[in-house]
Amino acid sequence: MNRVMRWSVAFAACAALVLGSGCAARKPRPADGARSSDDTSRPQSSRYHRARDGGPGTPPVDIASLPEPVPRVEPRSRYGNKSSYQVLGRTYHVLASAKGYSERGLASWYGNKFHGYMTSSFEPYDMYAFSAAHKTLPLPTYARVTNLANGKSVVVRVNDRGPFVEGRIIDLSYAAAVRIGIWPKGTGMVQVDAIDPEHPRAAPPAPRAMPDAHVVLQLGAFGERANAEALLRRATRAGIEPLHIETTRVDGRTLHRVRSGPLADAQAADELARRIERAGLGTPGVVIAP
Repeated sequence: MNRVMRWSVAFAACAALVLGSGCAARKPRPADGARSSDDTSRPQSSRYHRARDGGPGTPPVDIASLPEPVPRVEPRSRYGNKSSYQVLGRTYHVLASAKGYSERGLASWYGNKFHGYMTSSFEPYDMYAFSAAHKTLPLPTYARVTNLANGKSVVVRVNDRGPFVEGRIIDLSYAAAVRIGIWPKGTGMVQVDAIDPEHPRAAPPAPRAMPDAHVVLQLGAFGERANAEALLRRATRAGIEPLHIETTRVDGRTLHRVRSGPLADAQAADELARRIERAGLGTPGVVIAP
């Protein structure tokens, strides 16, 4: 299970770093009066009734019977769309448009701890709706999320900010995570493709499953190979392994990438990333490689 700590963010009047959206018929109501007692001005440590996140209680909801959202043109949310904002000392810049957005990375999920509490767009989070949180996509944005391990896809409505954990590109609602097979493992390798609601059928087809895909950490990319070799030596002295330099062409330029991997899973990547940071080598990027 993914136990990701959430943090408060101020958006206009105020906003919250939780997740969700939407409703479906005959779904459990938020526990403990969450909707009526949600105080977005309180710190995360005391805002939520539950100390830990998790899946639903009983009886479980039949996720297979729930409809996915249908992309439609919507105005930008009044909340959660400041051009830039800061969390944990890092500044994030919200994209002017979601058109053409496509990215591969690690997804996580969240559930009952946040059920019924307000998202950054000030919509109540519904763990049984197909929704998600993203750090920079405009709110709301419709996107297709594909699990690269099995090829399963789901359409989600992004209406929240997060996840503010390095190496994660999207946080899925419980329902979305179940639909594509990321729950209950906690994380999974995914591709996120934004959908243009004006031309939803023009979206690229879902990518095929990549059962041999793996996680790689990128420590840096340089135009000069000597700089890449210098970083590799520093990382080697710090005990970081395995390491290699990958040379490629991007937009007519030669890049020398210092990478570590392949790694067994997201947990191994997290552990190695922390070692890299403690060694003073910066925060590595996460790459999903075939």
